[in-house]
Amino acid sequence: MDFDKELDARGLSCPLPIVKTKKSLNDMTAGQVLKVVATDSGSIKDMQAFANQTGNPLISSETQGAEYVFYLRKG
Repeated sequence: MDFDKELDARGLSCPLPIVKTKKSLNDMTAGQVLKVVATDSGSIKDMQAFANQTGNPLISSETQGAEYVFYLRKG
């Protein structure tokens, strides 16, 4: 999937992946896509809740081994 910016949140525990995702999205323009790579299993439900609460749609979520990859579109 094409993306405009990538955030490496590997090794970070809750709530840091969400905090850094929010900060990254704030620096982007509407319609751009952010790729987030995390290792915290809690980020699966956290990222979906974050997307619902902030209006930044979660386009895709997948597990790649021990990593979780999310694509969010800046709303």
